[in-house]
Parts: sequence; structure tokens; C-alpha cells
Amino acid sequence: EKTEMTNREEAEMQMSELDLLSSMFPSEEEFTVTDQLAVAELKHYAENESAEVPSSKVQFILNVKPEVSNASLVEFSMVCALPFKYPTVLPEITVRSSLLSRAQQIHLNSDLKTYLMQNCSGEPCMLNAREWVKDHAAAYIDKELSSSSVTTSNAVQSEDTTFTRLWIYSHHIYNKQKRKNVIDWAKELSLSGFCMPGKPGVVCVEGLQSSCEEFWSRVRRLTWKRILIRHREDVSLEGGGHAEIQKQRKFPPLEEKCFDAHGARGNHMDLGQLYRFLEEKGCADIFQMYFGVEGH
Repeated sequence: EKTEMTNREEAEMQMSELDLLSSMFPSEEEFTVTDQLAVAELKHYAENESAEVPSSKVQFILNVKPEVSNASLVEFSMVCALPFKYPTVLPEITVRSSLLSRAQQIHLNSDLKTYLMQNCSGEPCMLNAREWVKDHAAAYIDKELSSSSVTTSNAVQSEDTTFTRLWIYSHHIYNKQKRKNVIDWAKELSLSGFCMPGKPGVVCVEGLQSSCEEFWSRVRRLTWKRILIRHREDVSLEGGGHAEIQKQRKFPPLEEKCFDAHGARGNHMDLGQLYRFLEEKGCADIFQMYFGVEGH
């Protein structure tokens, strides 16, 4: 009878597996950690009795080139997140490739999940998962070819069936032009959400995944002292029609929110007001991710 692993043991196993991956795949092309903050939190937790439980999952990308003669140019990306209780619970892995149709990608990911469920509980399994992808993924490109011959216009519509919400953190947002950009771009891309100028600056945008990603790529090109995505939510929509998208939105079309700390010239926002606003929208847990403290 195997005894339950403690959270700390799980954290230690995650750390040693990450170390192993970075020593086996030293190049960024093969292995990239996408959230350094989460790794730092996990390491701190693994090493300190009194540390808080990490607030976000460690996320990384493993890129795999399968060894198939004709597939020399294909690359598969394994987008991975380790739940806090991993390896007691399975890792979250999504395999992507530009050559997979949506149906092929779903089929591949569902088979990978089955493989993990049958072979990988309680033990670190990222290398096994990577091997499986390396050996099997290329075969899915040729499966169900009929489905990818559907006219492109249909394919394009079915592509966009992920609803995304990005929570962006900036050291500060004062600049009028940047604030105008945020509002104009959100409008152009049909994104809802809000922007809280001041210090710190908070921007939330929600809408189609491709629109959110376009918004982020424009915003990050502006000059900032520090700007990052603090948290990201992705929801797969069945069919992805307009009504489905509207149903997922928690905010009206993007507008500025000034939670002014009693006329302090709008520089420092009243975080208590921000907390209440988020709570009202059913997003109170996000406050914790931004500021690392319980709201009030």
C-alpha cells in the first residue's frame, strides 16, 4: 500500500523533474519554462517549511521533432502545466502542431491522455509523455485527412473556438497614448474587460483567443518598465458561435476603471475598491494572483 505523498514531496519531485528536463534539453528551442514566477514559488515552497502553497501551476513547453523520414520539418509543441498535486495527479498536456487539423489535434490529445491514465500515476512522467509524442504524434497528421479537406472558410471558423481572458499586470500605466491604445485596440478586436490606470496598472481583456493574442502582441511592443501576463484563462467553446462567446464574458466592452484613492491625483488606486469590483464580477481569486494577499 503506497502512502500518500505530502505536498512538499510532490513539490520536490516537480523541482527535480524540471532540473532533469533542463539538463537534458538545454536549448530554449526544446524546453522553455513559460512562467518563471511559478517555478520560483514552487522552489521556495519545497525548501521552506513555513512557505505558502504556490498560487500558480508551473507551465512549460517541450518541443518535439518526431523521427520520421518524411516529417523532418514537423514540430510538435507539448504545452504543459503541472497541477500542484502532480505527480499524484496527471500533468495537463496539450500537443499542438500547425499541420494538425482541429479534429486530429483532439484525437491525438485524447489518446495521449489515455496513455497517461494507464501508465503514469504517482510517478514523474514528462519524459514518458515526450517519448510517446515523439513516437506517435506524426501518425495523426495523416489520420482523417478527409476532415482537413473541408473548405478553408469552415476551418477558419472552427479554429477560433477558444474563449480567452488575459490578466495583464504593469508596473504602472499613466501615459495617455497607451491608455488610448488599450481602449481602441480592445474595441477594434471586440474584447471586453477593463483597464485600471495608475500604479500598479491592471488590464483585463476577454474574447476570442486569437483577438486576445493579437491585443497582447501589440501592447507588449509598447515601451513599459515592466509588463506581463499574470494569469490566463482559456475555455473551449462548443461551436464557438457569437452567443457562446457572449455567454462567457464577465465584463462589458473594455473601459477604464479609476478606483481613485481619495483624490490622490489618480496615482495610487484603492485596491480595496478593485477587490470589490472583481468580487462583483466573480473574479475575486484573481486579486490574490496579482497582489498575493487575501482581499478585504
